[in-house]
Amino acid sequence: MLTHVTLGSNDIDRSRAFYDAALEPLGLKRLMDGEVYSIWGADRPSVVVRTPLNGEPATFANGGTVGFAAPTDAAVAAFYAAALASGGTCEGPPGPREAAGGLVGAYVRDPDGNKMCAYSYVTG
Repeated sequence: MLTHVTLGSNDIDRSRAFYDAALEPLGLKRLMDGEVYSIWGADRPSVVVRTPLNGEPATFANGGTVGFAAPTDAAVAAFYAAALASGGTCEGPPGPREAAGGLVGAYVRDPDGNKMCAYSYVTG
C-alpha cells in the first residue's frame, strides 16, 4: 500500500495548472500549497508535486508510470483531454488496453515529462 507519490517539477505554477485540470476528472483536488510544492488528493494527500529537494533540475523516470484510478471510462477520457489541454502530451489515447484485459486507459506526460495514466475498472 502506498501513502503517496511525489513527482518533480521545474515550474510549480505550470504544474499546478496541469494537475488541477488533469486530476479533477478523477475526483482529486489540490489540498495544500507551499512555496515549492502542491499536494492533491480526494480526502487525504496522495500526489505531491514539487521542485527537487537537492536543488537539481527535475527529471522524469525512464520506464516509470504513475497510474490513477478513474471512476468511469468517461473520466479516463476527461483526464486525457484535460491533460492535453493544460500542456501535457499524448502517450496513448483513451481506449481498451489488451494488456490490461480490455480495461479502458489513457496515457499522458505532464509538462516536465512525468508519465501517467488513468484506468477505469468499471466500463461504461
